[in-house]
Amino acid sequence: MTMSRTFLAFQHNAKLHSLETIVQAVRSVASLEEANRGLFKNASDDDHVVVTEKTIFHPQGGGQPSDVGVIKAGSGATFDVVAVRMNAVVDGQVLHLGRFADSSSLFKPGDNVTQTIDSEKRNLYSRYHTAGHVLGAAVRHLLEKEVPNFDELKASHFPDSASCEFQGLIEGKWKDVIQTRLDEYIDKDMPVEIDFWDEDDFKRNGLERLIPDRKAMGMADDEKFRVVKIIGAEVYPCGGTHVDSTLLCGKTNVRKISRSKGTSRVSYLLP
Repeated sequence: MTMSRTFLAFQHNAKLHSLETIVQAVRSVASLEEANRGLFKNASDDDHVVVTEKTIFHPQGGGQPSDVGVIKAGSGATFDVVAVRMNAVVDGQVLHLGRFADSSSLFKPGDNVTQTIDSEKRNLYSRYHTAGHVLGAAVRHLLEKEVPNFDELKASHFPDSASCEFQGLIEGKWKDVIQTRLDEYIDKDMPVEIDFWDEDDFKRNGLERLIPDRKAMGMADDEKFRVVKIIGAEVYPCGGTHVDSTLLCGKTNVRKISRSKGTSRVSYLLP
């Protein structure tokens, strides 16, 4: 697969739940490179991977699960997408894993197809992702000066295991305080906006600590980093999907605070 990077349409318009695009490649799972087969551990020999010029399917990554849905061609060929990952061999290429409804009716390179995502799951994943950043902002604003060596580390926005991880030990006594601040930020209905920044934008906003590693991300020198801005709270470099305001997250419950080896994990749950 020696094609160009996949255009990530969802990063520019997350409200697109259907998109017309062109097939670049169709491959059986068995023919994939070992590194790519490893991305799809539950795949069977009947499954295929489809590559398209553009995609509205968010690949799993950045703590967010992959979208699922369907891709259909005018010929009637239908491909059910069950998992989406970034290619482990080709920079910037998105792999859609799934199965054709009719094994005798496959896509061909050059086919015009329509992608449609499962909107209900996208909305749930977007609510969880935004809520995770709001939780991170609430904890930072409360504890940045209270917890020695505090920093935000990573997060999981999977519905069954959502949590934010922090450097430093956060004691259980903070749970109710964090919940109160989180409720306040959710109820404020803060707008959530997507923007694209370069290194100078981070510096102008006093956020040098957030500048991503351009080379590690395989980005060109003139490419800008995508950021999510929770207006009135924080800014985060982020490639994921989000709801338009904090209120749309819904009630976000702090489940528990766990501590291990100098780090703390604050888990959360949406209704």
